[in-house]
Amino acid sequence: MIALDRVSKFYPDGTAALDAVSLEVPRGSVFGVIGRSGAGKSTLLRLINGLERPSAGEVRVDGIALAQADARALRRLRRRVGMIFQSFGLLAHRTVAANVALPLELAGVARDERAARVAALLARVGLSERADAYPARLSGGQRQRVGIARALATAPDILLCDEATSALDPETTRAVLALLGELNRELGLTIVLITHEMEVVRAVCDRVAVLDRGRLVESGAVDTVFADARLAATLALLGDAA
Repeated sequence: MIALDRVSKFYPDGTAALDAVSLEVPRGSVFGVIGRSGAGKSTLLRLINGLERPSAGEVRVDGIALAQADARALRRLRRRVGMIFQSFGLLAHRTVAANVALPLELAGVARDERAARVAALLARVGLSERADAYPARLSGGQRQRVGIARALATAPDILLCDEATSALDPETTRAVLALLGELNRELGLTIVLITHEMEVVRAVCDRVAVLDRGRLVESGAVDTVFADARLAATLALLGDAA
């Protein structure tokens, strides 16, 4: 579903955010990307959704080489990619329902169809009774569920999660991860989950890539990578989780 072939990203000051990273995300998988702050995780996510272009190498999403895609093709592709954030990214002046409806409004979906779609999404994430509430009146877990519903509004094939549980307490984190696992199984979503938390990867991911200072140091099935970890970056993350 997603492939990176020797992808590098260099910034004007010479910083290498990513250095010759190659990995493949199978269709329908929950793929974790883990590393400490500054490892290049968020840069990788921005390359996948086309918000940035690589300095070298190729990024392909469902066979489409993003560097060769024109603006129209990128817009079509982004409608197939949902995104949820650590900071939730909700608009304070819009109700829960209006936040979820926003991508549909931008896509020009008719009012009646928007309303039906929003109602179905809020039911899926367990927030039907909070449709008219504003974000300030919600708990962190509820706000993240609104973010997930909004990310699903355009019926994407891919869901990108940028530290989506980092601002949540452990119990709420477990609930959100359970919801992501359910969406993966029931909708066949391909999920890429960026995190620095080893337990998040263990709870929900099929496969994992470990980044360290912009380089891919280990990649494979979660159980295999963690059981056979030999490199310092992975061992340090395992030590943090102990």
